[in-house]
Amino acid sequence: MMSLQVNGLTVEVDVAADTPLLWVLRENLKLTGSKFGCGIAACGACTVHVGGNAVRSCSYPVSAVGQQPVTTIEAVAADPVGKAVQVAWIKHDVPQCGYCQSGQVMTAVDFLKKKRHPSEAEVVAAMGGNLCRCGAYQRIKAAVLDASKSLT
Repeated sequence: MMSLQVNGLTVEVDVAADTPLLWVLRENLKLTGSKFGCGIAACGACTVHVGGNAVRSCSYPVSAVGQQPVTTIEAVAADPVGKAVQVAWIKHDVPQCGYCQSGQVMTAVDFLKKKRHPSEAEVVAAMGGNLCRCGAYQRIKAAVLDASKSLT
């Protein structure tokens, strides 16, 4: 049995130590906002925050979480940066199919927490590891830049 801090709550899960965090979130905790895309940490659809840093949960063993808090897309709006990103996402009508969007948002929030007022080139570099099959990259970039302008 493992104890995790997920979205501000303590939860107990009975899983193998090498179980990917994504499956614990989706299957055990029914937090289905994080998506399975590739299974090799290449696309970013599964991105969540562990200890305040963006991680690819499809290849991140639950045992590596330890006592670090986990934040998923379901709770990201509780954070002012997360809320700013979600507002900008809606304003710029970013999603098309929406499959990658939770990972995109989680990556953007992590990035903006570390770099509040980035350049366009910095946004492109930071978001470049997240794939969007629909090609919404221009709207993603615009939303991240817009969110950064709303942060103090």
